[in-house]
Amino acid sequence: MTHTAHPIRRGAVLAIIMASYLMIVIDISIVLTGLPKIQAALGFTPAGLSWIQNAYTLAFGGFLLLGARAGDILGRRRMFIAGLAIFTSASLAIGAAQSPAWMIAFRAVQGFGAAVLAPSTLALIATHFEEGHERSRALAWYAAAAGIGATLGLVLGGVLADLISWRAGFFINLPIGAALIAGSLRHIRETPRHAGRFDLAGALSSTLGMGALVFGIVEAAEAGWASTLTQTSIAAGAVLLAAFLWIETRAQQPLLPLGLLTNRRRNGAYAARLLFLAGMSGFWFFTAQYLQGSLHFSPMQAGLAFMPVTLPQFLSSISVPALSRRFGARRLLLAGLSLCVLGLLWLGLTAQRMSYLGGVVGPMLLIGLGQGGVLAPLTMAGVAGVESRHAGAASGLLNVAHQLGASLGLALLVVVYAGANVGGVAPVHDAAGMAQRTGFALLAAAGFLLTALLVSARFICFDPARPSAPATSSTPASRSA
Repeated sequence: MTHTAHPIRRGAVLAIIMASYLMIVIDISIVLTGLPKIQAALGFTPAGLSWIQNAYTLAFGGFLLLGARAGDILGRRRMFIAGLAIFTSASLAIGAAQSPAWMIAFRAVQGFGAAVLAPSTLALIATHFEEGHERSRALAWYAAAAGIGATLGLVLGGVLADLISWRAGFFINLPIGAALIAGSLRHIRETPRHAGRFDLAGALSSTLGMGALVFGIVEAAEAGWASTLTQTSIAAGAVLLAAFLWIETRAQQPLLPLGLLTNRRRNGAYAARLLFLAGMSGFWFFTAQYLQGSLHFSPMQAGLAFMPVTLPQFLSSISVPALSRRFGARRLLLAGLSLCVLGLLWLGLTAQRMSYLGGVVGPMLLIGLGQGGVLAPLTMAGVAGVESRHAGAASGLLNVAHQLGASLGLALLVVVYAGANVGGVAPVHDAAGMAQRTGFALLAAAGFLLTALLVSARFICFDPARPSAPATSSTPASRSA
C-alpha cells in the first residue's frame, strides 16, 4: 500500500491519534475513583496508593525522551504501534493483579508503553497535517483529548468499578488497543528513519533519579523528613539527575538536546505545564477519595460527580481555536489558569462543609472551564520554533513536563495531606478528618497553579525579550515542527 495509491484520510489519522492519546491519558486517572476498592482488594497502605499513579507517570515521563528518539531512528509509525502493543498487554496484566507489587510493576510497564507511544502522536500530527490552520485545528483537538482524558477517566473508572469491577477499566483497553493497531497499519504512513544512537545512560539516570526523588518524598509522608530512607532517596535522586545533565552534555546524540532549553518562551511553557499538572494531579487524586470517604458517594456516583468538570472542559477545549482568534492565545491561557486557581481555592476552603452542592459543584465548573483553555496554548508554546530534526525531542520534553509534574506534585501533596494540622479532628480515615486534610492539600495544589500563572505571565505572555507577535493559535502552530 503506497501513499500515492491510497491518499491520506486525515480524519481517520486524527481520530486514531486522538483515541490513542486519550487512552493513555485516561489510564492515568481511571483508577482514582476505584482506589478504595483497589485498596480493599489488594491491601495497599494509604501512602502506597499514590504509587498506583506514580509508577505509571514516572515510567511514562522517564522514558519519554527515549521513546521520542526511538521514533526518529526506527520510524514513528512503528514506535506508535509498538507502544500500543506494550500498553495494551500491560493493561491485561494490571486487570489480573493479585498484589500491590504486581499492580505497581505492570503500571510501570504500562507507563513505559505510553512513553513509546506518546511522542509519536505529536510528531505524526506534524507529518500528516500542513502548517497553518489545518495543523492548528489538529493540535487543538489533540490538546482537548489531553485535557478531557483525565476527567473522563474518573467518570469511566467510577462507573465500571461500581457496576462491574475496577479491573474492567483495564480490560477495556484490549479491544480498543487492537482496533487502533489495525487502524494505524491501514491509515498512518511511516515517517523517514534517521541514523542515530540510543542514549540508554541518559534514560536510566533520568528515570531512576526521578523515581528516587519521588520515593523519598512519598516516604516522608509516612516516616517523616528526618528518616534516613527519606533523606537517602532524595539525595540519590538529586545525584542521579545531576548525572543525567552531565551525561547529556557529553553524549554524541543526547536524549535531551540542551539547545531546546535556550528558548525562554519554551522553557516557560515546560515549567508552567509541570506546575499546572502538579496542582491538577492533587485535584483529581484527593477529590475522588473525598467524594467517597467524606461525602459517602459510591464509585459510580463519584465518577459522575466529576461531570461539572468534564462537560465545561470539553466545550472550552473545542472552542480554543475560535477563542484564540478572537482574544489571543495569551489572554486565553491567563484566563484559564486564573479560573483554575479560583476553583481550587474555593474547593479547598469549602471542603470541610462536606456538601457536594454547596462546596464542590461551583469550583468544578470553574476548573473545567479553565482547564479547557490552558493545555492548547501551553502545547503550542512548547513546540514553537522547534527545528524539524528536534521535533521528537521537543514533543517528548513537553510530555515529560506533563507526567513528571503530576508525579512530583502528587508526592508533595501526599506529604501535605499526611502532615496537615487537623487540630484534634479524628484520624485520616474519619470523614471529617479526611475533609479537613483534603482542604489543606487542595489549597497547596492551588499554590502550584498560582505559580504556573505567574510563570506563564512572565515568560510566555509578557516576556520583554520576545518580539511582539499576534497571539493567535495559528502563530505558534505554524512554526511548530
